[in-house]
Amino acid sequence: MSHSRLTMAILSLLATLIAAGTVFFHFVEGWSYLDSYFFTVVTLSTVGYGNLVPATALGKIGTTVMIFSGIGVFALAIQHVGDSALRRRVRRVKKREDKQESNDT
Repeated sequence: MSHSRLTMAILSLLATLIAAGTVFFHFVEGWSYLDSYFFTVVTLSTVGYGNLVPATALGKIGTTVMIFSGIGVFALAIQHVGDSALRRRVRRVKKREDKQESNDT
């Protein structure tokens, strides 16, 4: 799989998890879409402010499922973004070195 296709797959999976979590908490906990989105992102990113806490049994179960499935995807997305930035940096340095070598000859 090419790097750009992998990027799109990871970002699509992450967006799907965030959207699903947002809709789930909106309907199960009765939170606004903004609060549901905020809780989902804060939970997936492991920040966990604690200002929103699921009160229903289904909400608590959904949160644990989201944590187990989502944290790995979130970490993968963060790692992939870092890897992409590092690849760009290496290409720029290599290009600069190649240019330097061609100017030296």
